[in-house]
Amino acid sequence: MRAVYQKYKPYYLESLKLAIPVIISNVGHTLVQMSDTIIVGHFAGTVSLAAVSTVNSLFMVPLVIGMGISYGLTPLIAQNNGRKNHKECGLLLSNSLFLNILSGIILFSGIYFGTMLLIGHLYQSPEVVKEAKPYLFLLSLSLIPLLIFNTFKQFAEGLGFTKQAMMISIWGNLINILFGIIFVKGLFGIQPMGIRGVGYSTLIDRCLMATVMGIYVFRSKNFKTYLTDFAIKHIDRLRGIQIMKIGAPVAMQYTFEISAFGGAALLVGTIGVVAQAAHQVTITMASMTYMMASGIGAAAAIKSGNYFGVSDHRNLRLAAISNYHIVLLFMTFTAVVFALGRHLLPWIITSDKEVITIASQLLIIAAFFQLFDGAQVVGLGVLRGMGDVNIPTVITFLAYWIIGLPVGYLLGIKLNLGVYGVWYGLVLGLGTASVLLFVRFNLLSKSRKQKPVIPVIAKD
Repeated sequence: MRAVYQKYKPYYLESLKLAIPVIISNVGHTLVQMSDTIIVGHFAGTVSLAAVSTVNSLFMVPLVIGMGISYGLTPLIAQNNGRKNHKECGLLLSNSLFLNILSGIILFSGIYFGTMLLIGHLYQSPEVVKEAKPYLFLLSLSLIPLLIFNTFKQFAEGLGFTKQAMMISIWGNLINILFGIIFVKGLFGIQPMGIRGVGYSTLIDRCLMATVMGIYVFRSKNFKTYLTDFAIKHIDRLRGIQIMKIGAPVAMQYTFEISAFGGAALLVGTIGVVAQAAHQVTITMASMTYMMASGIGAAAAIKSGNYFGVSDHRNLRLAAISNYHIVLLFMTFTAVVFALGRHLLPWIITSDKEVITIASQLLIIAAFFQLFDGAQVVGLGVLRGMGDVNIPTVITFLAYWIIGLPVGYLLGIKLNLGVYGVWYGLVLGLGTASVLLFVRFNLLSKSRKQKPVIPVIAKD
């Protein structure tokens, strides 16, 4: 064990230096949803909590599509920075910002004209649908500033600057919580808004975060050499295609995974309001640990991108394995926390005893899939850094939509295991994804004949 630690120690330190700020920043995105859930659960009631579950299950798919497209920038920045091609990094930022603003507008329009009509036909309780509609509208509108923030965040992180987005996320979440309580409860002379209040607080928070992150990137001396050619006139088809060749498959990967969890929430919604609220409590906890693990996955993508850019396959493999070690150790810890704290953790979100009873049992299941969840997110990160995105997309589709969700439907609905059966299917899907992604990484990283998957655009 000591020999293994000494072998990977430099890579552990490098990865953690990158990963810890990204973890905190990523957790910030989840804390927006979690703080909304906590505020609604304690101040608005069980029906509103079920409405949050319904909205999140519908909103998460457009969210991860947009986030996935924005993630297409990071490995390209990391690879070009590894080659010292600074000018190309600025040109890529111009194109990524345009693509993300366009994506945000399209996704908002899709939610407004599509999902708002669909929500009334998903066999959810009428009182839940009534509560959900205004919250869904405000949350979807906040997607546009969120993707602008994420553009600058991915650019900075691709260059190894991860702390600033972390700090902005921390302050943004404090603002979101403060405004959320004020709006929901109706403090300081403001009329109580109920669930709409957390929608307004989230929108305000994300607009502020996008503004501050943009100011940081354009004013920091760290990026001056990269931004010499940043301009609207440099938006072009080839670089847009280059970003989308990574971003679109990554968006599909996240879509297959998150939509399966969203589909699971809708399946649980057909069982009952209490079961749906318990599902929301548990998935909120699991989402927090997932976003922490995704920070490690982001660090893995950055380092594998750097090494892949200069064809240093030995260090690429060692760095990737070190990230697997880190995430498995971390997720083992969270599994123990879930198992031992299963009766106490749900109280953070709700005081409904029926909901807590079910959620405490679901946390046991969530504890089992922690290792699988961590391994699959690092696997996706490493492969993304190497430019390998198409086969992982097929793997995620197979794991979640061919195996996970159908098995959850069979066990939960057809065999009457209820919400627990739905979650057993999710565990199986995560396990399948983690194993297949590691096999894919192992095959590629041992090959000495790797060639960059993403074409490199020559310097102008």
